[in-house]
Amino acid sequence: MSIDRHVAPVLGAPCWVSLTTRDLTAAQDFYGAVMNWKFRSASFGDEFCVALADDQPVAGIAAVAPGWQAPVDWTPYFAVADADDVAARVRERGATVAVGPLRLGYGRAALAADRDGARFGLWEGQSLAWTVGEGSAPALLELRTRDAFDAAIFYAQLFDWATPESECRVDYEEDQVIVRQGDRAVATLRGGGVEAAPDPRVRPRWHVHFHVHDLDRTTAAAVAAGGTVTPVEPAGGASGPQAVIRDPDGALFTVSTGDGP
Repeated sequence: MSIDRHVAPVLGAPCWVSLTTRDLTAAQDFYGAVMNWKFRSASFGDEFCVALADDQPVAGIAAVAPGWQAPVDWTPYFAVADADDVAARVRERGATVAVGPLRLGYGRAALAADRDGARFGLWEGQSLAWTVGEGSAPALLELRTRDAFDAAIFYAQLFDWATPESECRVDYEEDQVIVRQGDRAVATLRGGGVEAAPDPRVRPRWHVHFHVHDLDRTTAAAVAAGGTVTPVEPAGGASGPQAVIRDPDGALFTVSTGDGP
């Protein structure tokens, strides 16, 4: 598959993840050392790149423009038919649209935050051929929030997960909500997030999980490259050992050797 192949993404499903950072070159050095990623330029400009694993797209990385208040963070994007319509739904439900929708490459994008402060993106248009849980893409997206069931209603209303036409469905399993695209779990929503928690791992946020073959090697490389590592119990429906890594710029992501649900 060509890394430049663009397709119509499944509406309502995650279609990309992107890292915002203050220094693009430093981010490439860190993730290249830790995750063995390579990088190529993107059509959006010099401050953007696409991370590759085995020549396949993994994620986008963008340097924050001077003067922007955008946080350093990993952000999932969800495919929508009309970014203006979904942005209006976000506002109608008491949440926030911080940027956009604006034209970007092959489509239009917006950055938003849900009612508990977890940040996510909207994408209208074609995207790279990329699916959570397949190939080089992230193994799972996990929302840790105040109330998983309230969050599930919010996102279902945005992305039409409950409609008969949707290719995504929501399953309620004990204390968590699992979003499936067909038979594949692409996102898990779990309760327990605390808005005022000083630890950003505990505050409501979307966590991006990447699969690695050797957790010890990955975490050792992260520390050597200036990051910090916190081992955690498996969560979000994943199995096997996990660790949360904070890169030198402060962005958090999770690595594990297990598979998603």
